[in-house]
Amino acid sequence: MADRPQDPKAPKPLKPVPKTGDPIISQIGDFRRYQLFFFFIVLLCKFGTGWHTLGHIFLAAPTPLSCKTENVTDPCSDECSETEFDTSVFKSTIITEWDLTCDSKRLASLSQSIVMLGILFGSILFGMFADRYGRRPAFLTCCFMQLITGLIVCVSPYYWFYCFFRFLVAVATAGTMTTSFVLLMEIVGPQKREMVAILYQIPFNIGHASLALFAYFIREWRYFQFSITIFSVVFVIYIWLVPESPRWLFTTGKLDKSIKILEKIAKCNRAPTETIRPEIEAAYAALAARQPVKKGTVVDLFRTPYMRIKTIFMANNWLVVCMVYYGTAQYVSALGGNIFISNAIAAGVGIPGTCLCAIMTKYLGRKKTLLLSNGCSALGLILLACLSTQAEVVRVTCATIGLFGASITFPNVYLYGGELFPTVVRSSGVGLCSMVGRIGSIVAPLIVDLAAYGLWVAPLIFGIFSILAMLGTIFLPETRGTPLPETLEDGETFGRKNKTQA
Repeated sequence: MADRPQDPKAPKPLKPVPKTGDPIISQIGDFRRYQLFFFFIVLLCKFGTGWHTLGHIFLAAPTPLSCKTENVTDPCSDECSETEFDTSVFKSTIITEWDLTCDSKRLASLSQSIVMLGILFGSILFGMFADRYGRRPAFLTCCFMQLITGLIVCVSPYYWFYCFFRFLVAVATAGTMTTSFVLLMEIVGPQKREMVAILYQIPFNIGHASLALFAYFIREWRYFQFSITIFSVVFVIYIWLVPESPRWLFTTGKLDKSIKILEKIAKCNRAPTETIRPEIEAAYAALAARQPVKKGTVVDLFRTPYMRIKTIFMANNWLVVCMVYYGTAQYVSALGGNIFISNAIAAGVGIPGTCLCAIMTKYLGRKKTLLLSNGCSALGLILLACLSTQAEVVRVTCATIGLFGASITFPNVYLYGGELFPTVVRSSGVGLCSMVGRIGSIVAPLIVDLAAYGLWVAPLIFGIFSILAMLGTIFLPETRGTPLPETLEDGETFGRKNKTQA
């Protein structure tokens, strides 16, 4: 008897979800339609992080100053009564706007240090906010804060007004980086987690590289700031498209809300929904039996010995990669020549590094990849210190090797940190590490300025810190393919059994 033709209007069959030790992934699948959709939606906010973090390169672009007084060449001398900016490349910058020259020259660099300080505060502030009140409210708050404060920067009447609102933009930008990453990590299973988490960093590199394109066509700083801010209007779609993290709701005991969101995701993924409630309730009962439900704080990252070790050495990796990445990028960008091309080259190195990181973490694991990438940075920078008197092409090559290693490390520490910290303190942990990393980005320009004492000093310091990061990584456990730790107890025990194997 012939088989009946399948009715095209009939609902497609459900795809069973393999059961794992992770109660959330066991309901919605490792990486299906919804996770792919969510990935591309949240990806939009990452472009702005590159624009706002590094926009200073063109907001305070070098604008030569000359003296128009006869027989006086130094525009900063007392004899010079009239000065003039060279606006042949940039019609206006914050330097020309508020005359940040001569005795006020350092104020231009100070404005960028204030931005990094804002990212430092924003990382830990929104990290704690997300762990206590939820990922969604923290994420939406920082997205709209970035838009509003960024637009206010465009109409800054005074230098300190500009600095204050750039600081607030940076606080919001840090929040988008931390909370969006955690939101994504908490609904993706271990099989695709490394690929998703690392490819998620590419828009930052594209944002960094595209700054040169914006600046090439928009040579006035107020319009340039407007152009990199107005894109944030699209964040309004997040009100409807970004739900609360079902993992955070589950861990904090809000089961009904967690189940409701999981059922919607499961329907989108064509997964069964009838078993979600009983399985989630059973998993939560087992979780509560092991440890009472508790919302974690930053203090909990240091409360127990093994969690303390992991937090310290992971934060150290963030410190070093931010120091090396921003410090070396500044070195490459300051080589002279065309500022647009120099910036594009410095940013472009990050894209292949990020792609290679995705492959390395998948097949080598997080720990070995981190050791190798820090080793690459150390090699390039130590060579740069030893060859600092050689031809420019040699120095650029060595610096590029160091920057390439850091570009592999950067997405890896996001992934590694997101997997290492338990759910109840994951945002706080990633936020703390990001905060410590910004300390590295704040001191990086100061270290680069030590070139006045010798061209070898800055790369030697960066190289030594890269070696120290390698040594600290030895004490971290491997996290590839493991379920995410949920409770503080999980955070302390996670990695102990496999510590010798990692």
